[in-house]
Amino acid sequence: MTRKHIAIFALIAAAVLALGLVAGEALRGKSNSAAALQDAGIIMLPQARQVPALEFLDQDGKTFSTGQLKDQWSLLFFGYTFCPDICPATLAQLRQLRTQIPEETWNNLRIVLVSVDPARDTPEQMKKYLGYFNAGFMGLSGEPDTIQKLSSAVSIPFIPADTSKENYTVDHSGNLAIIGPDGTQRGFIRAPINIDKLAAQLPGLVGGK
Repeated sequence: MTRKHIAIFALIAAAVLALGLVAGEALRGKSNSAAALQDAGIIMLPQARQVPALEFLDQDGKTFSTGQLKDQWSLLFFGYTFCPDICPATLAQLRQLRTQIPEETWNNLRIVLVSVDPARDTPEQMKKYLGYFNAGFMGLSGEPDTIQKLSSAVSIPFIPADTSKENYTVDHSGNLAIIGPDGTQRGFIRAPINIDKLAAQLPGLVGGK
């Protein structure tokens, strides 16, 4: 091997080593980012999941389709207005979130309460209930089958209640579904919410930082 060949080989080896170091740093950065998200309770799906085309009524009594979830990030929380504990606590935390993230991030984020109790959660009831939080939350209600289809599609389960019982409650998850601005599901936020860690990670995910 001539000196020229040795010099070329050395340059190639140095370039490969440099690329390896850069890739390693990138992978470590990605790993740290994923670890930080998971520590905040944010679990991103390896592949975006399609959300079926479904129609609901919002708190103003207007038709709202899942296709309208586009152009903005959304957090879907499946709960109900007569919930004694999980729902008011979670919505209060999400209201607090507004004071802990940049305004641009909040403006790029839609918080949606999807009712798992359509028998009692009329648009009027939803509007009154969400008004207590005064945070611009959206409420959706609809036919039981429609709610169940959306719940199953985003893997946020609940058990339909026996509405014949007085003062019935509904068993449901405290997790939230993360919907991206393209209308697909991107991940979950695990319950219970750690609002400080969530506030630290959401701007980088949602944007507006």
